[in-house]
Amino acid sequence: MNRQVRISVIHGPSLNLLGTREPTIYGSQSLTDIDARIKAHAELRHITVRVCQHNDEGHIIETIHEARNWADGIVINPGAYTHYSYAIRDALAAVGLPVVEVHLSNIHAREEFRSRSVTAPAAVGQISGLGAHGYLLAMDALQERIELATNESD
Repeated sequence: MNRQVRISVIHGPSLNLLGTREPTIYGSQSLTDIDARIKAHAELRHITVRVCQHNDEGHIIETIHEARNWADGIVINPGAYTHYSYAIRDALAAVGLPVVEVHLSNIHAREEFRSRSVTAPAAVGQISGLGAHGYLLAMDALQERIELATNESD
């Protein structure tokens, strides 16, 4: 039997305001609601998950670095840092873990500046525009990828 896959889920800036922050764009679910869905899905899929939210770049980078010591993969919604944080991009690349970038809204259908992600090149994939469900899909994709890699190395 395979060991449990371990995933770090990182929410970026202003996601703590979900539910009240521009609900026509981001929906009415709070971050607490989304985190509950993530944890319930992880339990069903036998995934160990740690979920956190940070508004500042330094804490996000520290969380990425810490994931290297315990996680098999990272799901990250970098928020606005998506568009300009080379520091987060470099941290994701440096830890050597598979990463899936998630966005609640379709960043490619919004303002032009939002369609550019400097963090996506450090990810194995990006899920955009599927709301909170995107986090669950990202976890499933990482679990499958990690289990396949583990089975191939056995």
